[in-house]
Amino acid sequence: MKGVVLVGLLVVALAVATSAVRPGKPVVPAVFVLGDSTLDVGNNNHLPGKDVPRANVPFYGVDFPGGPMPTGRFSNGYNIADFIAKNLGFERSPLAYLVLKSRNYLIPSALTRGVSYASAGAGILDSTNAGNNIPLSKQLIYFASTKSEMEAAWGTHKVSTLLANSFFLLGFGSNDMFQTNPKTPADVAALYAVLVSNYSAAITDLYGMGARKFGIINVGPVGCVPGVRVLNATGACNDAMNRYAAGFAALVKSALADLAPKLPGFAYSLADSFAATQASFSNPQVLGFVSSDSACCGTGRLGAEGGTLCKRNDTLCADRDAYVFWDSVHSTQRAAELGAQGLFDGPAELTTPINFKQLAYKRY
Repeated sequence: MKGVVLVGLLVVALAVATSAVRPGKPVVPAVFVLGDSTLDVGNNNHLPGKDVPRANVPFYGVDFPGGPMPTGRFSNGYNIADFIAKNLGFERSPLAYLVLKSRNYLIPSALTRGVSYASAGAGILDSTNAGNNIPLSKQLIYFASTKSEMEAAWGTHKVSTLLANSFFLLGFGSNDMFQTNPKTPADVAALYAVLVSNYSAAITDLYGMGARKFGIINVGPVGCVPGVRVLNATGACNDAMNRYAAGFAALVKSALADLAPKLPGFAYSLADSFAATQASFSNPQVLGFVSSDSACCGTGRLGAEGGTLCKRNDTLCADRDAYVFWDSVHSTQRAAELGAQGLFDGPAELTTPINFKQLAYKRY
């Protein structure tokens, strides 16, 4: 019955998405994005190292507007950061921090559109995929540096007002789930404590630097991505991984509720990725998908036997909009679009305590 209820929620989101917001006058002055590969729009393309995960080869970007061209997004087109930005009135996600730095355009963008610090492979812990991404701690450092340059260009008061009214989009935790393997309940509890403490401290740091509106995408059922399913002879989800992720997601929800009364003016919307994602797994056809367990771009069983990422010689599905997953971990453009619209303007059960739209329209 629970799966039926969740499908109903996403069906409502699908109906809303048919009249999705088009870029117009932005409802916030800027969007600042911190997170992992679900939000990355090109930072990792500018990181050195052979083991850095990059989406800079075909078939990434095969459906990107004006393409096909790989842009650093781990998608066939836009990712969820793009669609959230579109619903906020922007054309797409703000550009990647390292791209803006290379073009000497960081501050003009920060003052008018925002900046994306998101990096594929990043975690809450510095040790997660260490050396091959921009971890949360360093993304905070980059934002602090950006803020200082903004104040030098525009003045402290104006920047303070801009940041208070801007939308801060965060998405961390999945890579920490993938990379850690606690053996005992005590180990799990200890890891949860460190993850939640670090995440809460990071959010508090952003608040201290002027952020007030936080749209946070919680971790989802990481045990149901094709790259994990393929390890099971039956192709079923890894229930243990999902329980591990669900435990962390519940603690993040509790931590935010505890944090809110301690930070005057702090406002947040927490996205329930379990609710949104599990619905598409339960009955994908209702949402227009023919596949919710296989990668559109990949090789072998479930399109996930050739590794995590899509490669130029992989098999490509004919209808990308009919698949939930683009590669063995990341969603397709269509799945990202539906997910973003549900979080922005969908059923109340998908976000707490308010949705992304209500958060965006708060004024300071």
